[in-house]
Amino acid sequence: MRIPSEDSFTSRLRSAAVAARVGLWLGICFGVALATGLISHYAQGDSQPVPLPTSPSWLYQVTQGLHVVAGTAAIPLLLVKLWVVFPKLFQPVPRQVREALPTALERGSIAILVSTSLVQLTTGLLNVAQWYPWGFSFRTTHYALAFVAVGALLVHIAVKLPVIRDALTGDVDDTAHDRPNARAAGPVSRRGVLVLAGTSALAAAFLYTAGTVPGVGRIAALSSRSRKHGIPINRTAHSARVVAAASSSAYRLELVHGATSRALSREDLVAMEQRTSTLPIACVEGWSATGEWRGVRLRDLLDLIDAPTGRDVRIRSIQTFSASADTVLPANFADDDRTLMALELDGETLSMDHGYPVRLIAPDRPGVMQTKWVSRIEVL
Repeated sequence: MRIPSEDSFTSRLRSAAVAARVGLWLGICFGVALATGLISHYAQGDSQPVPLPTSPSWLYQVTQGLHVVAGTAAIPLLLVKLWVVFPKLFQPVPRQVREALPTALERGSIAILVSTSLVQLTTGLLNVAQWYPWGFSFRTTHYALAFVAVGALLVHIAVKLPVIRDALTGDVDDTAHDRPNARAAGPVSRRGVLVLAGTSALAAAFLYTAGTVPGVGRIAALSSRSRKHGIPINRTAHSARVVAAASSSAYRLELVHGATSRALSREDLVAMEQRTSTLPIACVEGWSATGEWRGVRLRDLLDLIDAPTGRDVRIRSIQTFSASADTVLPANFADDDRTLMALELDGETLSMDHGYPVRLIAPDRPGVMQTKWVSRIEVL
């Protein structure tokens, strides 16, 4: 099979004018995904030099929704961008060093950008579906590759800036930067390609976000979570191997502050003053749902062991093999009146899969950090 040359591609739709505009939209999606991803990564850290705010309680819900929406919208945009610039892969390398160096830099940045983007978007989609057919840490890898992708994107923009600027400020039908043989008319106009790319991106984003919009969850083809049957559950009690310990009459919630400690049964917790908080639970996969949680205010439990305000609190779960089984709750969250050790959800006793006998629920906190099956609260 003969390898095609750049001259094999004659469509005028594969132009700098189209590539620059699709690339601009793709860059915006990448920027939003990076910013919101950094927020999520920081929120999941045990050490927060500057704690995130507890209000508004829906802030994390919005940022992670934007993160997944931006990533989902980027998929069709990336495919269109790759189709438009595909002929560039077959350009001959200039023989003169002065021209060859920028070309090598451009192609190297494109190779890194395309490969990391494909990995990021593919693993991101699989994370939404909670399917992990790999042996590495998704969170660590996704975080590291984000910087690689954005770095390659910035290098690419720097190399192509004059062309990008001319293409964006000129008319979409301008041929100034077209390849000499790109004169064949396509089945649609250049504006048609842009409309198709933009519509595909918006459709992909909507088909994902519909899962969190009441009444339209049935058309959420790209969303693996919805509240059709209540608040979604990522990890069941059975998969966490906590059923026996959580349902045992010997269960106790241990409160620890230095040398002071107390152990409370679930009956003890039920006998205490009950508070209600209407709070969203939002996951790193982008889904979210709001519930009415009822239980004991965490601050009231801390008062039982004379814990001062302004202290971080370590929350431990019965489960032992999960990275989220031992997390630190920053002081401003621990002292917030809305932070509960929940015993009920939406007027019913907490189900085993939702964290029975007791779980943490706090405002503006990642769902993975809303610890279920809590066994120990330790003041740091």
